[in-house]
Amino acid sequence: MTKILFAAAEAAPFYKTGGLGDVAYALPKALQRAGNDIRVVVPYYPTKMPAAYTEQLTDVTNFTVAVGWRQQYCGIKTLLLGKVRYYFIDNLYYFGRDGLYGYADDGERFAFFQLALCEMMARFDFIPDVLHVNDWHTAFVPVLLRDKYQWINDYRAIKTVLTIHNLRFQGVFDPVVLSDLFGIGMATWQENGTKYFDQVNFLKGGINYADAINTVSPSYAQEIQTPAFGEGLDGTLRQNAYKLHGILNGIDNELYDPATDTNLAANYTATDRTGKAADKQALQASLGLPQRKEVPLFAMISRLTSQKGAQLLVATLDDFLVRHDAQVVVLGTGDPDFEQQLRDFQVRYPGQCAVRITFNEALAQQIYAGSDYFLMPSAFEPSGLSQMMAMRYGSIPVVHLVGGLRDSVQPYNQYTGAGTGFGFDNYSSVVLGEIMSYAYRIYHEDAPAWQQLQQQAMAQDFDWRHSAQDYQRLYQQVIG
Repeated sequence: MTKILFAAAEAAPFYKTGGLGDVAYALPKALQRAGNDIRVVVPYYPTKMPAAYTEQLTDVTNFTVAVGWRQQYCGIKTLLLGKVRYYFIDNLYYFGRDGLYGYADDGERFAFFQLALCEMMARFDFIPDVLHVNDWHTAFVPVLLRDKYQWINDYRAIKTVLTIHNLRFQGVFDPVVLSDLFGIGMATWQENGTKYFDQVNFLKGGINYADAINTVSPSYAQEIQTPAFGEGLDGTLRQNAYKLHGILNGIDNELYDPATDTNLAANYTATDRTGKAADKQALQASLGLPQRKEVPLFAMISRLTSQKGAQLLVATLDDFLVRHDAQVVVLGTGDPDFEQQLRDFQVRYPGQCAVRITFNEALAQQIYAGSDYFLMPSAFEPSGLSQMMAMRYGSIPVVHLVGGLRDSVQPYNQYTGAGTGFGFDNYSSVVLGEIMSYAYRIYHEDAPAWQQLQQQAMAQDFDWRHSAQDYQRLYQQVIG
């Protein structure tokens, strides 16, 4: 049995802003089911945690953490979710805020979190074999274990794994943080350490000091070693390629199951999809669209940002909706310009376009179930989960073939019938419009091919147990 401590800045169902939160819930659960002793540690954001979980929290201990010259209170709370033990690091000054990120003192906030995590282990009867850290908020822990805490005998055997969920966010700060926050010298501030031009880069430090690194898809692991996707760290990643791996994220097949999903008007399975037609009608009705089963419904659930390809969608929608008797549904929030442009489409095409500038989990599930096609024209996508959820619900993904989208969606082959979706390489609105038109024609003109494609997509198994097996192999590799 491997002892694992999984550290992240967020975890569903307590709080999440994106895929990291989903992973911090699903992967530990899958690893526990596989027989590992896994614990999860996250900050305690009291304003964000649902009351149902707050009521279950129990206090474990408290101590003082030295954040440079500051002596900061640290409380440890815990609860058991299923069979996974979660620890919450409590400090109201750092985490008692309206949001999780985006504050001027984020460097100090997550320096505290990482120091508290290291101090916590010495106070518990749980020294992990593997300390698994995620993104820049925890990436400095391997540096601290090597530089600040190497005097603790029990820590010397701990192996560290760093997962990069999104390379764009790196935690870059003035080098004064080394002494002012972490209380360490400048020994790590070198090119093969934490130095990034004239600053300190938390993520770079983790890449250089962790025993293993992985990203959330094999293709993304290759892409980030190139200048196009490397976000300024491609050279560092190439130097560390010997310990870089790619493991595709998964989804929770129990949570995302059209056969049991209580949010749906009707349930269905891959072998009996009759309920999906009722879900499409219910979705059209709830969004104020004409209830027409013969019209293909394209959906997008996403942050409305350039990373997610919102600019491609808004650039192609006019032409697409004028030329095709189709419906388009968009759910999400993001860049105000994209939000307004999409609202304008809803006004111009009231019978064809429905836009909801919000996020609603139940509505998202209904869109997966009620849509025929699912759009993910991301500029880059480390893993992506929505395309997997869409396939699970029989909504055929239309994706830009990058990162996890390339690894999870097999483009349709009209000659063999193979495939689980539609993909394109050339990143342009024109190409997106062409592939949407192609998908439209398949829906209208080749019902057997469409039904086969839908069945093949729903037959895909992206359950987390497969990813957990890959992580176990990685852990065993670093433990030796």
